[in-house]
Amino acid sequence: MKNIVAALLLLGVTNTYAQQIEKPTIKSKTTFAIIVDRATYSSAKAEIDAYKEVVQKDGLGTYIVSDEWTSPEKIREILHKLYLDKKAPLEGAVFVGNIPVPMLRDAQFMTSALKINQKIRWDKSSVPSDRYYDDFDLQFDYLKQDTAKGRELYHYYSLRPESPQFLEMDIYSGRIKPPVRDGEDMTQKIKDYLTKVVSLRKQSYPLDDMIVSVGHGYNSNSVNSILGESAALKSQFPYLFKPGGSIKFLNYRNAEFMKYNLLTELKRPSVDFAYMTGHGTSTLQMINGYPVSSAPQPSMANVARYLRSKMLAAKESNRDTFKVKEDFKKSLGLSDKWFEDAFDANAIKADSIYNINLDVQIDDLKDANIQAKLVYLNSCLTGSFHLDDYIAGYYPFSKNQNIVAIANSVGVLQDLWPSELMGLLGNGYRVGNWLKHIAYLETHILGDPTFHFASARAQELNDATALNQSVGYWKKVLKENDADLQSLALEKLAGILSVKEVSPLLKEYYFNSPFESTRMQAFQLLAYIENDDYIEVLHAAKNDPYEYIRRRAIYDLTDFGSDEFTKDLIQFYVDDPHSERVAYRVRWALQFMNPVLAKKEINTLIRNNPAVVGGAVLAEKLDKDVDYAAKKANDLAKALNDTSLSEKERLGEINSLRLYRHHAVVPDVIALAKNKDNSETIRIKALEALGWFTLSYQRNNIIAGCDDIISSEAPKAVKAEALKTKNRIKGNAHKKS
Repeated sequence: MKNIVAALLLLGVTNTYAQQIEKPTIKSKTTFAIIVDRATYSSAKAEIDAYKEVVQKDGLGTYIVSDEWTSPEKIREILHKLYLDKKAPLEGAVFVGNIPVPMLRDAQFMTSALKINQKIRWDKSSVPSDRYYDDFDLQFDYLKQDTAKGRELYHYYSLRPESPQFLEMDIYSGRIKPPVRDGEDMTQKIKDYLTKVVSLRKQSYPLDDMIVSVGHGYNSNSVNSILGESAALKSQFPYLFKPGGSIKFLNYRNAEFMKYNLLTELKRPSVDFAYMTGHGTSTLQMINGYPVSSAPQPSMANVARYLRSKMLAAKESNRDTFKVKEDFKKSLGLSDKWFEDAFDANAIKADSIYNINLDVQIDDLKDANIQAKLVYLNSCLTGSFHLDDYIAGYYPFSKNQNIVAIANSVGVLQDLWPSELMGLLGNGYRVGNWLKHIAYLETHILGDPTFHFASARAQELNDATALNQSVGYWKKVLKENDADLQSLALEKLAGILSVKEVSPLLKEYYFNSPFESTRMQAFQLLAYIENDDYIEVLHAAKNDPYEYIRRRAIYDLTDFGSDEFTKDLIQFYVDDPHSERVAYRVRWALQFMNPVLAKKEINTLIRNNPAVVGGAVLAEKLDKDVDYAAKKANDLAKALNDTSLSEKERLGEINSLRLYRHHAVVPDVIALAKNKDNSETIRIKALEALGWFTLSYQRNNIIAGCDDIISSEAPKAVKAEALKTKNRIKGNAHKKS
């Protein structure tokens, strides 16, 4: 027995009950952990060991930790312990095989967009998220394990009120969990994937060939949004726009069935990185809608397909198809002729084939031999790794040349900063390190998170981002003529320097940088500080050349909601009506403005402005919109206080505030939460709704209201929600929340 123990120690292996930890065999500044279930490790030991060696050859000491994992807690404890190792702290981890899936609840505000009723089935209303594993400051209460067949790996957690209410990942993480269908062997797919990765990572891949794809219906199909991102990418990847580099822009407008062009590009031997934006589901990448056309025949074909789909849907749901037909005839002014082939088998088959050709399907990827080493799917649900079958998994976990995909496990906001710090990838930044800057609760890496493109400074940059807190080093990086190295330096300095030191620096870079992404980084970091420098920049941002900064400024102006910014918002109607997504956000913002002041600015900036063509007509329309919004806000305030309404009706009005943030009714909502005559449910939901007003000019009143409740005799659950809301409001609201 002593000999066996001695042998294990020599191999760097320790056993604690059923758990086995194999230590790194090299010394490195930071480390990495492979977390694998016992059965998978037993079957794929040779491949996992080989993967470890490849990662270690890249200068990253690697642990292998295996066990019969029954819950996420033990994994988190191990990762945290390794992270706290001062000699070589943990940098990241990858979860291989059947690793428990944290299903997070009561934390939707840390997603980019999700607002779903948690009363529906838990697996549908929770967020599958590995932020449980990689953000150690977050605190959770364990709720239960799912017992349904096929969902045994799901473990449900509630975010605790005492927890930080924003994301700030300590390590990065990834999943090696291939999608499987009936009869497929996940372990064999894992072995195949690791064999591929080991082979590919012995080679060197500079990022010199990129494709950018935009699907139908995304960001209001805005041309200026696309042009703005193209300009930003030129700043971030200037070498791709010179001879020897390549960047191709694909748009759904380019072809009726654009997916075939996209698949062709993905299969080019030289392509390195594919950034694909659009709508999605767990089984689809949506590319095209029905073709946009002014010609009569294609337009008529679109209408015919639309009617057939509606009639078929009505029939399949056992609705009255005659009534549906008559309603369409009346609303669209159509004759019976349009409906003659509604249930024709040949027409239904043709429509089915047509619709399949519009979008990338799972079967399009299984044997497609994708060549891009990295793909980023900026779309909803494609990264639903908790499911057996999900489309993003077919990029890395198929027989092709792809190493890693980034995708989302639930729905995602359209107005994300799409290329945040993306240029760092060209400097050899690890994909996992990039994730730490861009991740929401739903953002996940599928495949090897340690992968990076070839660069002479890869080791230095990755070590520095994890360990270097030297002001001198980051100020030196800040002087480099590189958009995203400057952006990274600004982020690091913002975490090291005092507000007094860093705020003028951020303001300087916002007003003077020629790089779109650097200005956006300065804007965002100033938003964390929220001082006079930020307010000055926020006012100026409405005229920024970068469309995304203008769009983001509207978000902040709307979320502040104070009278100070009403003029800025109305000014967008004059300055930027041709930027579709900007115009959409301004129309959204109009309903939350002070109606008296809004109409005054409409009169000054639009009706009486001779430079605005058609100003009188536009002003009249906006006046009506303001009046309508004011009535809705007044009706909302009345409904909140109307005790004659049922509790269900009142809860519906309260829940609407998570999206429709009417600052004017905040005092009414605070009163609801404080009123002991209201039910516990209404008080909790009122407080939860107030937690979405993180930037509101009313936030000090919200904090005061929460303090009153916390110090009162309110029920324990109400006090807990008050604490949670207070922490959300007081916390840094911009940090991926």
